[in-house]
Amino acid sequence: MPLEAIEPRRLYRQIADQIRQLIDQGEYAVDSRLPAERELADMLGVSRPTVREALIALEVEGRLRIKVGSGIYVNAPPASEHEAHAGPIEGPFEVLRARAFVESAVAEEAARQAKPEDIARLDAVLAEVDARGTLNVEQWVALDRSFHRAVAAVLGNLVLLRTVGELFDQRINPYFTQLARHLENDATWRAAHVEHVAIRDAIASHQPEGARAAMREHLELSHQRFARDFGEAPFAETDRGLGRSPATAALARGGAGNPLKTRKQPHQAAAC
Repeated sequence: MPLEAIEPRRLYRQIADQIRQLIDQGEYAVDSRLPAERELADMLGVSRPTVREALIALEVEGRLRIKVGSGIYVNAPPASEHEAHAGPIEGPFEVLRARAFVESAVAEEAARQAKPEDIARLDAVLAEVDARGTLNVEQWVALDRSFHRAVAAVLGNLVLLRTVGELFDQRINPYFTQLARHLENDATWRAAHVEHVAIRDAIASHQPEGARAAMREHLELSHQRFARDFGEAPFAETDRGLGRSPATAALARGGAGNPLKTRKQPHQAAAC
């Protein structure tokens, strides 16, 4: 039997494993609050989105609960803990980076090839937002998907159309869904709709560079909306050491007492 290449374990899963181990070892007590996202990122030497993906993975497992505007708290281990942390699920920010790379090029070419009937399809999707008035999450997601596939459909390439659809559908996984539950709302979807209009206008005007830039900006802004702070307590409060566990205090001190091993990512871009 031939040997198969082993895929490196994703960084956010390595971080989730470390935090889970600390919880299991009692470093973080049930109902205690973890350090703020920014503090965790600084101690680990990674970006905040990577830390956020790790926290979301642990929330999906039931090990943490995230309270927007308050912080991240430790849950008691579930009675029948599943092995969700073992699966090869892509993180939300990994998906968004891939979409920005692929769909920017697709939008650029769409601006070169678009015919009146292609623009009419884009307009039909955009018009539904105004026609329906108040939309629920499922309706927003469906219209979002329809718009991005309509842009890809301009190229008349079924492989690209399927690729764009499959990349979009990566958001239908427990990690992406949980992150969206905390941070998406009608205002964020309305902002995305305005960005869709800008993409449509650049394509309709046959401006390839403008279409590419508009699509990239849209997906980068989506990245930033998902990277908004969960709303931790002010740093001044945590710095006074209120309610710190030994692990939290060690994190704040850094150095040899840091229970989380630092992992440098010199080439990883910041989210915002």
